[in-house]
Amino acid sequence: MTRASSPRTDAANQTRRMRTYALANHKGGSGKTTTAIHLAGALAARGRRVLLIDLDPQAHATLGLSCEAEDSPCALEVLTGEVRALDALHAAPGGITLIPGHARLAEFEERAARELGAEGALRRALAPLAERFDDCLLDCPPRADGLLTANAIRACDTVLLTVETGAFALQGALKAQEIVDETLAAARHAPELRVVATMFDRRLRIAREVLIAMQARFGERLFDTAIRSSARLREAAGAGVPIQLLAPRSSAAQDFAALADELALSPVGA
Repeated sequence: MTRASSPRTDAANQTRRMRTYALANHKGGSGKTTTAIHLAGALAARGRRVLLIDLDPQAHATLGLSCEAEDSPCALEVLTGEVRALDALHAAPGGITLIPGHARLAEFEERAARELGAEGALRRALAPLAERFDDCLLDCPPRADGLLTANAIRACDTVLLTVETGAFALQGALKAQEIVDETLAAARHAPELRVVATMFDRRLRIAREVLIAMQARFGERLFDTAIRSSARLREAAGAGVPIQLLAPRSSAAQDFAALADELALSPVGA
């Protein structure tokens, strides 16, 4: 695994255009939110200006960063245009900026289904932030066929499909890929699709077999870095901080640094 470059070197070498990533799957428990939080932390540790938007009504990314949106704007108000994205920003641990999620995000699926152009609401809302941040991560709900995920896909440069290396996980990932491809075709928008293996435990035969199957199925779309299972990640969730603050020298922090390295070398999607 590679080490992250110094923040100064990274900042000098990277374009200032905001890169936007939608983390998606069609099932829960894929490590999607965990990846969103700690990848955001790894990018911030490189000196990048990072925005994380929690589009999941369960708001696990918000909780995982010790934030809440009970009495303040959340992603729903940004999507509906009631609040500017700039006015919904929250400072989160690890140098991350957050637009929090909330249970009321579920209202968007019902309200927007009756509106024309609802799939482009997030893209329009993020436009004013394009020069304020280097990276924007969109944590989608655990379903790929809803309007919240459709908004994320239309707003992003790259879809990051997170796939746990466990039984039946590959089937869920293939279903999510099918839905993503359908959304892209309807939108005439072509972000890159990349795949991240998560919860990898080399000691388990099923994990090794699933990773081999993923390599065969996704080829170059699969990142070289596999995020290993780690008790430290569970501790970080309990502490409400990214792993870079809790255990910066841990194997988990190294995995996300390596993933951030790979992202830095990837071209921005169309």
